[in-house]
Amino acid sequence: MRNWARAALSRLDAHDEAALVTVLATEGSAPREAGTKMVVWRGGQSGTIGGGNLEYRVADQARRMLDGGQAHFAIQDYPLGPLLAQCCGGRVRMFLERLNDNSRDWLTEAARRMDAAQPFEVRTRFDPGLLTKSIAPILATEDGASVTLGGAPATARGVRPELGDVMVERADAPRPPLLLFGAGHVGQAIAQTFAPLPFRLFWYDSRPETADIPGVTVLPPDEIVAKARGASPDAYGLVLTHDHAQDYALVSAGLAGGGFSYFGVIGSKTKRARFISRLRDGGFSEAVLTRMTCPIGLPQLKSKAPEVIAVSVAADLLMRHEAARIRNDET
Repeated sequence: MRNWARAALSRLDAHDEAALVTVLATEGSAPREAGTKMVVWRGGQSGTIGGGNLEYRVADQARRMLDGGQAHFAIQDYPLGPLLAQCCGGRVRMFLERLNDNSRDWLTEAARRMDAAQPFEVRTRFDPGLLTKSIAPILATEDGASVTLGGAPATARGVRPELGDVMVERADAPRPPLLLFGAGHVGQAIAQTFAPLPFRLFWYDSRPETADIPGVTVLPPDEIVAKARGASPDAYGLVLTHDHAQDYALVSAGLAGGGFSYFGVIGSKTKRARFISRLRDGGFSEAVLTRMTCPIGLPQLKSKAPEVIAVSVAADLLMRHEAARIRNDET
């Protein structure tokens, strides 16, 4: 879930009682990793902890907690094979907590930090009869387990919290910016596909009529070009405007600016050849020209349907993002 805190706040705003489910720890093969969250209320849920029987049982327990009106939290162990007959066969420890209006302050701060891609940690103190929650900033470069209890990594069995213990959950996964230029049919499909993915979307178009599309920022062409020129080195860029001349201006500016870890341009191999020729004539080196990706997406998917293009591009960028994360972890 991209912003679980905002999803939780929306339930409180609707005067709906809700529970927050967190994967504390796993052992062996499990559907999702430690730190994964899901918001559950009587009429539905937001997010997923892995689906299947595990998710069904946990959501049911969360709703029973809401109906019971007594417990404020619960820690539950789920052996996936013996108890739930799931073939992955691992073990998962879950943390379930009730949310109410007293949760608004820390949820609001967590939501704000997630929107701004600011790393933080949620600190939960187990006091008599209640949970004391707080949010604290951290550096994304700091090492640490996703969830710790009493200063040690949380485990899927064994030690449980005692009064006075503090549980710390890190929320520091980086979300690189994705600059999307163009709000046509393909741009809209891409924006919709990327909404739940680990990217921060910045979406631009120069046509006034696109102002009615949620999420689009309408700017004059020269200001949009300036966005491409000023992109950060970790940014991903996708150029797919309604005008080939504007596409070229964005490509030229993006390459000249030196930003973008990925810079894709929608189009055919013929369009690529024409752009490369013009860029070469404009003084761009061969090394710089290799930074432009055109066509975009996975070459195995040939469909020109906007929805297929969007899925293809999303798969490609997710693989690139994961590869970059692994490289950073190794250095």
